Amino acid sequence: MKKIYHLAHCTTCQAIIKETGIDKKGFAMQNIRTEKITPAQLDEMKEMAGSYEALFSRRALKYKELGLKDKRLTEKDYRNFILEEDTFLKRPVVISGKNIFIGSEKKNVEALKKALS
Repeated sequence: MKKIYHLAHCTTCQAIIKETGIDKKGFAMQNIRTEKITPAQLDEMKEMAGSYEALFSRRALKYKELGLKDKRLTEKDYRNFILEEDTFLKRPVVISGKNIFIGSEKKNVEALKKALS
């Protein structure tokens, strides 16, 4: 599978797509704002990532708004929040074969670029 889950309006996602040229490499592009993540897709990402927490973004504005930093969240909570609100997915998520690349940290983007070359 070759797929990228992103938000089209997210400047970070746009920059990573441009930097890696992933949009020209045969990857299916899923804008998670207009085409919601399905439970099955999220479960597949979790299997590859090891946990829902690894896919969860603590940078989302709603994380602070909902006071989640002061709560102890379970894997079920992480899953539900990601399915309810697209900004809770650490973006972008790229699946390339058996590899998954999550988020915009420099080391992840570098690993993605290396895998694509």
